[in-house]
Amino acid sequence: MAGANHKCEKSRGPFRPLLRWGTYLFFVSGTLAVGYAALILAAGRIYQVRELGEFNHEVVLPDSRVPPVGESIGEIDIPSLALRAVVIQGSSAQVLRFGVGHLYGTPMPGELGNVVLAGHRDTFFRPLRRIRVGDTILLRTGKQAFRYEVESTAVVSPKDVYVLRSSDRNELTLVTCFPFDYVGSAPKRFVVHARKTLVPAE
Repeated sequence: MAGANHKCEKSRGPFRPLLRWGTYLFFVSGTLAVGYAALILAAGRIYQVRELGEFNHEVVLPDSRVPPVGESIGEIDIPSLALRAVVIQGSSAQVLRFGVGHLYGTPMPGELGNVVLAGHRDTFFRPLRRIRVGDTILLRTGKQAFRYEVESTAVVSPKDVYVLRSSDRNELTLVTCFPFDYVGSAPKRFVVHARKTLVPAE
């Protein structure tokens, strides 16, 4: 019996260094993955703090000017959710990493039509899971500020692009992925629809 155990230990012997190296490799890979994710989140937060601080000193953009993709155009503020984030022109993956994206081709904040903003459900737009009809949404661009009131929320398919259509009213649409706790590429979209009010924003 002792001989059998001795043979068994001998057969496992050559694999021990491989197991040690495998464990080390998995540990290093996991650490690097977590570090990269933390770096991305930190970069987004640093960008937000810097840009939000600058909006108090910016001049009003001329109405005829369409900002280039990647340029900060304002900020969104939803007091009931403690949500405040910089709005950036464009909706690419890189743009949404640093802030809330303004869908290129839709009206600018305050203009007639449907202003569309998109954000990630696991970063800037995560608080939208608690939004309610009647909540106030503020959009600020330089010295201008606009107040919107939430009219409805809905869960739709990514193919339901009708929610992005322009209209003859001053509207605002917020879009993020759904479900909020889904792991991976979420199958639905959570949409918030709001209308500009006559009450001036502070």
